[in-house]
Amino acid sequence: MPNNMLAAIDLGSNSFHMMVARVVDGRLQVVDRLKERVRLAEGMDEFKNLSEEAMQRGLNCLALFAERMQSIHPDAIRITGTYTLRVAHNAQHFIERAKLLLGHPIEIISGLEEARLIYQGVSHTQHTQGRMLVIDIGGGSTELIIGEKYLPMALTSRKMGCVTFTKQFFSNGKLSEKNFNAAIFEALHQLEPILTQFTTLGWRQCLGSSGTIKTVKELLLASGGDGQITLAGLEHLKQQMVQQKYIAELSLPELTDDRRPVIAAGVSIMIALFQGLGIEQMEYSDGALREGILYEFASRQEQHDTREQTAKGLADMYHIDIPQAHRVKKTTLALFDAVCVDWQLSYEQMRPLISWAAALHEVGLVINFSAIQRHSSYILQNSDLPGFNQEEQQALASLVRFHRKAIKAYEFSPIPNYEDQAIWRCIRILRIAVALNHRRLDELLPHIGIRVIGDTMTLVLPHRWCENNKLLMQNLEREQKYMKAMLWELVLEVVN
Repeated sequence: MPNNMLAAIDLGSNSFHMMVARVVDGRLQVVDRLKERVRLAEGMDEFKNLSEEAMQRGLNCLALFAERMQSIHPDAIRITGTYTLRVAHNAQHFIERAKLLLGHPIEIISGLEEARLIYQGVSHTQHTQGRMLVIDIGGGSTELIIGEKYLPMALTSRKMGCVTFTKQFFSNGKLSEKNFNAAIFEALHQLEPILTQFTTLGWRQCLGSSGTIKTVKELLLASGGDGQITLAGLEHLKQQMVQQKYIAELSLPELTDDRRPVIAAGVSIMIALFQGLGIEQMEYSDGALREGILYEFASRQEQHDTREQTAKGLADMYHIDIPQAHRVKKTTLALFDAVCVDWQLSYEQMRPLISWAAALHEVGLVINFSAIQRHSSYILQNSDLPGFNQEEQQALASLVRFHRKAIKAYEFSPIPNYEDQAIWRCIRILRIAVALNHRRLDELLPHIGIRVIGDTMTLVLPHRWCENNKLLMQNLEREQKYMKAMLWELVLEVVN
């Protein structure tokens, strides 16, 4: 990349962040940070719709980020949305407006992927000793991870955040014992499903990586603490707030105006975390989601792509026929490379996607062969796939869903950041590759020529091979009918 610059933008529920870094000797050196509190989750109503005011606050912030992005190569920028943009029913309306403003796609990541990236950010920026528990309290959700060095062992995302809990438990503006206790009780309830797993794994060090935790550390330091966060310190903060009675009148040394409205909810969540998990003390970590995104970005450039490891792990988990997956993948990529220019298929976006689809199209065999395309698609759509954002996962599932049998176009849903035509053209390539490798034999296929003009695809096949492989020719002739029903043309040109 020019100047080795990378940028990560995190569209959080409370704040939007932008971080710019350059790669120096394989390490990231941060050169700029931008942050705006946009209170996106605060503008989400009971029907999970974002208000126009909240969206406009976000867009105003992104206008500033867009100016900073101008000096960075588009391929070196990654923009992710988290909890609020995951759950808001009208999130796509905001995302489309943001994309026009930024001139760049926005990825919505799952809670588990957010947790994984947070862990990468912390583990790459902190000196750690043995197994650690990492906690990030956001505006809409809280992520918890246990891991060692750079390897996460347990990940979870719980639906409790400082903005959503403020709306739920402190909407009357009162800092009462009743409000605090209700918030703490709900947070403990949210933690209950993961307590056994996390306490059984255990940890040696606990690190917190969010703005809420940074604020709590600063408040404890201001009151004479040593920078360590403990349950006793949190209870003391809670009592200080209860004594002041109202959020609007809350005044504590080092408490900023932007944190005042949400700190009570943040402290409530932290008390529940300490109580439920038996945390003795917590340290603050500067590293978080943005750093994780950048380290992931840098590793992809060095060909250490987490998505490749995820695909391999999935193939192992579902006992895929690896030789057959390799045959289909080899044919798929050969066909893709031959037509990607004429069909205007993005090499960077679509080639990895169709490669993973070819490698994983048979995961559904673990259920049964009948309707394997549906089973495979369901597994890919609903599994936790580290490294994949929601759009990539949806696109992967769509390719696999239509890799055989009649094409039911009404079951296809448009995918943000992907052109429908590109997805359908990749589906056609994958279908041909699957049909050609039906006999599951090595060294069976001859050199196959392929041409495309518009929606017409022509396969050039040797006459003798066609005569000796009538079953495969029947497959291709069947494909002609399936494609004709979609108003596509498949021409089988047999040559001597």
